[in-house]
Order: sequence, then structure tokens, then C-alpha cells
Amino acid sequence: MHRLLNKLLIALTLSALLVVSAWAITLEEAAQRVAQEYDAKVVSAHTVERDGRRIHVIRIVTDDGVVRTVRVPADGD
Repeated sequence: MHRLLNKLLIALTLSALLVVSAWAITLEEAAQRVAQEYDAKVVSAHTVERDGRRIHVIRIVTDDGVVRTVRVPADGD
């Protein structure tokens, strides 16, 4: 019975990890989306952790020279 519960717990944990990773967005994907959305060029991009959550910080410059910083949740929220 104990082994069955361990296997079930492992299966549930792996399933949860797969769901979270399916929602996750990579830094490269976030940078591409932001560049397209703002019709801008990416100047820099990095990921930070804030309150236990990962956030992609994308710095862009538009064609008119406006510099912006856009934050994208890395977990897809």
C-alpha cells in the first residue's frame, strides 16, 4: 500500500510539473512577442525572481526612439 501511494504521489507531482511547464514562456518567446506587439527592437532581456515568481524583463526601443521596459510573467499568468 505504501509503495502504491508513493507512485501515485510521484505521478501527480510530474503531472503538475507538466501543466506548469506548458504554461511557461521562455525569455526568447517573451522578447519576440513584446517586440512584435510594440513594433520595436529588443535592447535587453533578462529574468528576475520576485516573490517566488519568475518575471521576464524586456527593454525595448521603438522606431521613434521611445525606450520602454515591459515585464512578462514567465509562468504564463
